[in-house]
Amino acid sequence: MTKLRFLTFFLVLLVVSGCAGRAVLGLGDSREGESAVVVPVYVSTMRARSDDLAAPFSAARAKSLNFAKFEIGIPKTHVPGKVEKSDRAPNPARDFLARSFQPYDDKQQFVDALDAALAKRPANEREIAIFVHGYNNNFADSVFRNAQIMNDYHVKAVALHYAWPSGGSLPLYVYDRDSAAYSRDGLAETIEIATRTKAKRIVLVGHSMGTYVVMEALRSLALSGRQQYINRLGGVILAAPDIDIDVFQSQVRDIDPLPRPFTILVSRKDKALGVSGRLTGGHPRVGSGADIQALQDENITVLDTSDLDGGSHDVFASSPTLMALAASGALNRDIGVRGEGAQGETLLADSTNIITGAASLVIYLPARLLGVASGGLAH
Repeated sequence: MTKLRFLTFFLVLLVVSGCAGRAVLGLGDSREGESAVVVPVYVSTMRARSDDLAAPFSAARAKSLNFAKFEIGIPKTHVPGKVEKSDRAPNPARDFLARSFQPYDDKQQFVDALDAALAKRPANEREIAIFVHGYNNNFADSVFRNAQIMNDYHVKAVALHYAWPSGGSLPLYVYDRDSAAYSRDGLAETIEIATRTKAKRIVLVGHSMGTYVVMEALRSLALSGRQQYINRLGGVILAAPDIDIDVFQSQVRDIDPLPRPFTILVSRKDKALGVSGRLTGGHPRVGSGADIQALQDENITVLDTSDLDGGSHDVFASSPTLMALAASGALNRDIGVRGEGAQGETLLADSTNIITGAASLVIYLPARLLGVASGGLAH
């Protein structure tokens, strides 16, 4: 890349990202005050341990997984869909911050801690939700986003955060791509760990470049004869996947069969993926929605968020419409039950009077469900 092209790329990313500052965890800060909500987040990470309490995990790559638990405080002034953060000492009255940090010495301690957390939940909520963050996240950015999603979507599961060693800096796109590839085996091991617990269901969610980590981890499990761990997954969601379409189809062939349900959120208005596509030679990314039919043919459900609350790169975490649909149960009902309908159908024609914006979300059903529909089910 020439110096001029790199400068242009960097400036575009600044605009896309809104020039946001880096989040600070807040561990060891003397400022006192109560958070409105505290979300426990269990962490499995390929980030290297640091002696700095303020940043216990660095951007360096570890040789093996590290484990910990954080309690993340969410402020009383929190607006759903946002992560209120500070690049200085966070204020609990207005910022996300880490209230506590508990490292674990080994894998068995971590499994025991997850089982203890599961045992405290009602029997029908003994689930684990694994979240894999995207590009340009320091550790605080990623763990805060996980806590925000768990809180705002009222996810009734134990949060298991997989933190791969993103450089947390806009110019470090190539470092992050390499770190994503480096971290696939760590995520595969994390999935194995989750299956060793007493969880009744495990859901895997990836965002942006983190979806590449997800697909490579599933591919690693499949190619090494560990399909039983893939079979334990109760669903996979890829939000704004920053993966070349050809690469993705190759990954799918190696993983076959994919876990079900398998859902991808795409948007034609995702500027970040547009930049990524140009940087990687003009090949469209899966998350840009350039080839929805190919995804349907792989029996994948596609949610087109292009016209939903701005259709941004982070719409999966920030959309009030998606939060309302999830809270009502309508989103699961339409994806999981209503197999009839056209290839691309507007979501919830019967609910748009009560959920503003629902008509802007379009669901493209998997080919297997469309096959059932063509067999005579009426819409």
